[in-house]
Amino acid sequence: MIPAPPQHPAAASEPRSTAPRTTVIVGGVAGGMSAATRLRRLDEEREIIVLERSSEVSFANCGLPYHVSGVIADREALSLQTPERLAARFRIDARVRHEAVAIDPAAKTVTVRRLDDGATSEIRYDELVLSPGAAPRRLANTATDAPVRSLRTLDDLDRIMADLDAVPASGPVVVVGGGFIGIEMADNLLRRGHDVALVQRGPHLLAELDEEMASPIADHLIGLGIDVRLGQPVVAIDVDHVLLADGSRLPASLVIAAIGVSPEASLAADAGLTIGESGGIAVDAFHRTSDPAIFAIGDAAEKRDANDASAALTTLAGLANRHGRAVADTIAGAATPSRPALGTAIVDAAGLTAASVGWSERVARERGREVRVVHTHPFSHATYYPGAVPLSMKLVIDADDDRILGAQVVGVDGVDKRIDVIATAMSVGLAASALADLELAYAPQFGSAKDPINMLGYVARNLASGEDRVIQWHELEHELATGAVLLDVRAEAQLAEGRIPGALWIPVESLRERHAEFVGRRIVVQCRVGQGAHTAARLLAELGHDVVNLDGGYLTWRDGRRARELAELPLAA
Repeated sequence: MIPAPPQHPAAASEPRSTAPRTTVIVGGVAGGMSAATRLRRLDEEREIIVLERSSEVSFANCGLPYHVSGVIADREALSLQTPERLAARFRIDARVRHEAVAIDPAAKTVTVRRLDDGATSEIRYDELVLSPGAAPRRLANTATDAPVRSLRTLDDLDRIMADLDAVPASGPVVVVGGGFIGIEMADNLLRRGHDVALVQRGPHLLAELDEEMASPIADHLIGLGIDVRLGQPVVAIDVDHVLLADGSRLPASLVIAAIGVSPEASLAADAGLTIGESGGIAVDAFHRTSDPAIFAIGDAAEKRDANDASAALTTLAGLANRHGRAVADTIAGAATPSRPALGTAIVDAAGLTAASVGWSERVARERGREVRVVHTHPFSHATYYPGAVPLSMKLVIDADDDRILGAQVVGVDGVDKRIDVIATAMSVGLAASALADLELAYAPQFGSAKDPINMLGYVARNLASGEDRVIQWHELEHELATGAVLLDVRAEAQLAEGRIPGALWIPVESLRERHAEFVGRRIVVQCRVGQGAHTAARLLAELGHDVVNLDGGYLTWRDGRRARELAELPLAA
């Protein structure tokens, strides 16, 4: 990370030149265009030049997959601004199909290649903003004529649409990569009518989630007819099929590579700018690189993680837009440092929504944090009002100070507002227990008198105070192996949903009469979602037993076990 000086060199400490300054911005779209338009609103005299190597300077890249299916029917709706409109409204010189190929920091010049004819020229700058984005990672062992595409720009979308128009209506398409873009593409290709396979090298979809939170997404996609293959590296791609590590051959008229991105940092590196440990361009809190006249924003720039200030690559449009605005403020002399990145993200997985913020349990433990974890399974709104649907929620808490490290929410409705509330709480340092005290809007069609966010806070507070003790689904096997007894305290009607092997069924109402059967043994209590088991655990603790609650109950255990099954067995739809 670059140390932050107290103010920008062009601020009040230097006299303002009478000649207009020139700011060159490499890359348009989210970060570059936000910087350009904000800077114009702050400085009418400045010359602003935007260099964009694709054919569109401003487009809605997050909407690209939805044109594949026709959900966004008009391709032009994805083109947000043109060079002509930018020139007329903002007096911005936006040059498409112009690629910045070299920077001379000493001379303060950028060498530009015009892609239509290869001609090169030099532009002098007073400030340079690098917003080149990130490049899609390439699949190895790909035949020269294999039909492989990635999706980052409108030009990419046009090529994919042309490819799809040339294959049969239901022609098989293989999507490699189970992240946000991979899931969105699989969904929209299925809507278009194609046979779709979704291949993920890792053990579960959406690496931002923990495995038990991701397994319902895989099952949902499988249920819709997508052939989901987990834990399967791609060995080779030929002209008509994809070969997996287990020997499977998936037919493919088209292959979509969605295996992640790498920051476009080569231009900066060649200019001698510092590249951070994450591979992104190192910047300070004001987005200044190691050269004080050069800034970097967007997917190419390294971020700071909000939990531990470590280097992070957080490729999100919201951050790129905000940082574009912030860098314009700094250049104009009104510098305000940007906050570290929480990584708040959400995806529509064919009608099932998944969202996350901060760290997963896996990441927190890998980084050596002692954590408390809360799983809940509330409904999206009051159950007596029609249309309530279940949510799965997970909160990851620092055990030392009750700070929220991360959260995950999966469901059909109400996911977005819950993850946004938690992200807001994290941004102001609210303790997990304090979620119980938030005053949130309530009417039966929107929520519950005890909102799912409040319920997370109540559980977190019980854990922090020691009122409740829990184990996680992945710790149950060890507990049983070391002699603990598992009591299933659900109502009899709930047993049809499934049973945990080895559990002894004793409903809560019968525990007072039968608790003596377990004197001297450690007890794990389990219900459907953890709430009834909390009542049982309190009762047994008051009666003198060593008792813990299985966090999240049967539903979390079921989803965790299913995640392991999906990772071990290639499943065809």
